[in-house]
Amino acid sequence: MKTLFTLLLTLISFSTFSAPKSELWPYWNSSNEANTVAISHQTWQDLLDNYLVTDGEYTLFKYGLVSSQDKANLKEYIDRLSQQDPRHLTKAQQYAYWVNLYNAVTVDLIVDAYPIKSITKLGGLFSFGPWGDDVVTINGKALTLNDIEHRILRPIWNDPRTHYAVNCASLGCPNLQSQAFTADNTEQLLEKAAKEFINSDKGVLQLKGKAQLSSIYEWFADDFGNKQQLIEHLSKYRPELAKLNGKISYEYDWDLNDKK
Repeated sequence: MKTLFTLLLTLISFSTFSAPKSELWPYWNSSNEANTVAISHQTWQDLLDNYLVTDGEYTLFKYGLVSSQDKANLKEYIDRLSQQDPRHLTKAQQYAYWVNLYNAVTVDLIVDAYPIKSITKLGGLFSFGPWGDDVVTINGKALTLNDIEHRILRPIWNDPRTHYAVNCASLGCPNLQSQAFTADNTEQLLEKAAKEFINSDKGVLQLKGKAQLSSIYEWFADDFGNKQQLIEHLSKYRPELAKLNGKISYEYDWDLNDKK
């Protein structure tokens, strides 16, 4: 029993401090730029309007107050997206599709398991969270949240701001945006999300002689580049960080972004 417990702690610790690499799933890397179809995300927007609130530097979700009807609406929205073949959409429509699907599925998982202290409590016995679990089937292919983020969004768009768009239902995560992503507002929302996060203490906390950065910048260092490139990225949204020096540490709060 002691050996099993030690193995469990080792596996959980490993999962905590490791992150999937960006590895393209080629099947999803196509589009139809002539397609004028626009996917409606109004159902997701209605849920955000009803249950997302701002509290200081955080946006919090009122998971415990989601009505039975809205739970059904959320599942219907996810199901409706899963019936689409995103490869037939424009790239702009696809990006909004994948980000909204990721965030909607995450909220759905929390609502189903609520009350829960952290998303990391979901998943199997040896899992650190639900990211490796099959959560949606599209075109007959089972996808996990990791697939959506690390095999589709990251490698196809190669935009580090994607880390500010997808939300892991945790206080340490970049805020869930109050607007659903669309083909028209994606650039605006990505810039807004980046600026908000980098100017928050959970993004970059400056202390005497050192700086505490979100673990996102450690886990996904390949997306943000070397130290100088990371500083350039941060200072674009927070100019005083151009002079960032000294010791850098990393921190992340996995507590649920819950508004009770």
